Amino acid sequence: MRPFAFETPASLDEALRRAGDDTQFLAGGTTLVDLMKLEVMTPSRLLDIGRLPLRGIRVHGHTLHIGAGERMSDVAGHDLVVRSFPVIAEALRLSASPQVRNMATIGGNLLQRTRCGYFRDTATPCNKRDPGSGCPAIHGENRTHAILGTSDDCAATHPSDLAVALVALDASVHLASRDGTRRVRLADFYHLPGRTPHVEHDRSPGELMTAVTVPALPWARRSTYVKVRDRSSYEFALTSVALALDLHGGTIRAARVAAGGVATRPWRLSAVERALTGRPARLETYEVAAAHAAEGARPLTHNGFKPELLRRTVVRALVELGGRA
Repeated sequence: MRPFAFETPASLDEALRRAGDDTQFLAGGTTLVDLMKLEVMTPSRLLDIGRLPLRGIRVHGHTLHIGAGERMSDVAGHDLVVRSFPVIAEALRLSASPQVRNMATIGGNLLQRTRCGYFRDTATPCNKRDPGSGCPAIHGENRTHAILGTSDDCAATHPSDLAVALVALDASVHLASRDGTRRVRLADFYHLPGRTPHVEHDRSPGELMTAVTVPALPWARRSTYVKVRDRSSYEFALTSVALALDLHGGTIRAARVAAGGVATRPWRLSAVERALTGRPARLETYEVAAAHAAEGARPLTHNGFKPELLRRTVVRALVELGGRA
């Protein structure tokens, strides 16, 4: 690990004033410190924001507010979230390990770097780590890599389970800087890799995520998160599906569906949603809708199984939530 300065701002305003181009905010540090040890990330200064007033879980009006400094485990176990937004609670419980969830924050989870083994290995090229150096995953080991939203410069899958659930629910993130505050839809916050895979977020240097807001739709109560992975804990998804259904008399009036583990950012499955809307909640409907899940997929050498796995995961989530009828 390279030397760095460590500072503890006393207020949010002070943190924003001190933030610069080569500064990183430190909260739980579960990803940042790991990447600093590997010298994948080498900031010259860390600003400890762990004691800043970035906490709180509440519903105000028709919106759920979650402070970016809330710990993942606290949000996962919060009665309001478990009862009214089960897809969020389930996505968090299936993330990382209990030890990590006890330290990691909501903001840190949503801002973690999209990465693969090549990104973590400084002996290999990586366009995210060293723009223009190349992407060994395109023709190398790529079993766990993305099939949607990829480019010739990057095929790493987005790592956050929580982000998939929040994209399905049309969540937004709130950002603060010396220039003021702004709100961005989470679906728009994450960039596709294109020719600039190192630019991952709609976030300027020195901007700090302060909160997440989620529309408190009544049918968010009927939601679930299904994650398929190689082992039962502490493993990224091979594929995952966040699903919320508005059911009335056995008919699907509306659906929200997003996928993880298969794309370079949380992937909203709009074609699946359209195929479900207005249809009866039964297995035949689910299978027809799931056929659209991997539209536009570009499998690589070793991950050709992912389109079918994604389709099956969509059906599994729908059966779990809507029944077979």
